[in-house]
Amino acid sequence: MEHLPERHQHEDVPGTILLVDVAHDNNLSGQRKGIVLQPQPSTDPNDPLNRSQRWKNLNIGMVCLYTFAIGICTAAQFSIMTQISESQKVSLADLNLGTGLMQLMQGWANLLWQPIAMTYGRRLVYLVTIVFSIGPVLWVPLAHGASQWYAHRVLLGLFCSSVESLPELSVQDIFFAHERGNYMALYTFVLFGSNFIAPFLAGFIADGLNWKWVMYLATIFLGICALILFFFMEDSIYFRNTVESGVQQYEIIPADDNGEQGTTATERLETRAATTLGETIMSTDLKPRRRRLALVTMLPGRPTHKQMAMKSWQSIKIPFYFPNILWAGLLYGSNLALYSVINATISSILGSTPYNFPPTMVGVAYLSPFVFGGAASLWAGKISDSLAITLAKRNGGVREPEHRLWGLLLSAPIAAGGLLMWGVGASQEAHYMVLIIGIGVTTFGVVCASAISLAYAVDCFKEMAGESFVSINIIRNTIGFSFSYAITPWIEAVGLRNCFISVSLISFFCTYTFLGVVVWGKSWRRMSADRYWQFVATEREMAHA
Repeated sequence: MEHLPERHQHEDVPGTILLVDVAHDNNLSGQRKGIVLQPQPSTDPNDPLNRSQRWKNLNIGMVCLYTFAIGICTAAQFSIMTQISESQKVSLADLNLGTGLMQLMQGWANLLWQPIAMTYGRRLVYLVTIVFSIGPVLWVPLAHGASQWYAHRVLLGLFCSSVESLPELSVQDIFFAHERGNYMALYTFVLFGSNFIAPFLAGFIADGLNWKWVMYLATIFLGICALILFFFMEDSIYFRNTVESGVQQYEIIPADDNGEQGTTATERLETRAATTLGETIMSTDLKPRRRRLALVTMLPGRPTHKQMAMKSWQSIKIPFYFPNILWAGLLYGSNLALYSVINATISSILGSTPYNFPPTMVGVAYLSPFVFGGAASLWAGKISDSLAITLAKRNGGVREPEHRLWGLLLSAPIAAGGLLMWGVGASQEAHYMVLIIGIGVTTFGVVCASAISLAYAVDCFKEMAGESFVSINIIRNTIGFSFSYAITPWIEAVGLRNCFISVSLISFFCTYTFLGVVVWGKSWRRMSADRYWQFVATEREMAHA
């Protein structure tokens, strides 16, 4: 399809939706100050948007457990890098390179896992990847030399890569547009928080037993979490034939006073996009639990094997055709780079003169980013959703994805300031509390920017969120790999002080590009609209073929 058929042409700008009915239309009863549910839920009881809040809490809890377990096993080594280096005769530069290779694979391997999850269900990929991650983690204490370190890092990156993109897809499966920022921030906190708790615990384990038991216990923890997911995680995959689009008139299913779906659903008039795509046959009964816990979910309208493979190609093309997604990936990647830089240097800085921290105390230092990351999650989630609602009210009820971005106004100087406290402070042999507070402050900015960038990407092009998350994580992890690869020789070449001054300036500049996106973001979305609606129409036509 080179051009949209006439019936699929839209004046709608993707991501511009009616979020608040400021006129308090008669169709809107039982409201949270006029919030409109986007997307409008179906009448199918199996639609995740229609499930109870208890079910949603359990499901997102399982997603967070998966994220936490994978985060633990990928970050447990950060506070014991010196011990691993001495025991396995691998230089710190090679250890950091192996970590970078893992990050690189975590981005690119989603070209394999995400299409499978979008075809045969999220549950299948969650379970397969967490079980397969056990092997590479168990290999760590048994390995010798740089080549084996690289090998198990690459394999772990392959198997745990879904933690970078699948939870975001689950969030948009389960929650409405006005809720996503909060839950995306929760996911981001668990992702980064697990990376901080793991080194904290690892320090005590290495001190009380030895560093190898860090990996043995991580393996056991992965196995326990896999069992919990097997018995309690249901699939959230669902193919709907309506889209989040525009401000066209249709009868509205409102949110209740808590922002949830109202108890009485009015009959919707389809949006222009959905009108052309036919009706989905809705179930009348909730599937039995046995079917909801099936390993594979074979829903009608799922992609064929060829279409599934094409999703990988689409993910590669998206950054070239959708500037908003490219920018979200660059913002996310530049902030991951800050996290990579700190992890690559924390053991060597705190473990050497003048600080001489033992592994236990290096681990304790990770409590600072954990606490600051938790605060950032609460702030970013609440502020981005609240900003979207408040600015939508001022905009006649219409929400633009760029409304969320004002939350970045403070995160840029906060992250840059934290980097200066860490890097420049270490070069000047400042008190260790300056450094520890510095990594916490940096984390606050990183978590805020990461959560907002992910929510922005979903808001812009919700119907291709699965493919977009793969694109974003390829960009993000490629940048993260570059910094992991470059940080050691960079410090050796220019010194700790100059290196971190440069990194802080890069961080500040990258985040403050949001001002340009606030100005031109809608124009970019308008420019991409025909291609996006063509994508939506093609997906729906394939599903009904």
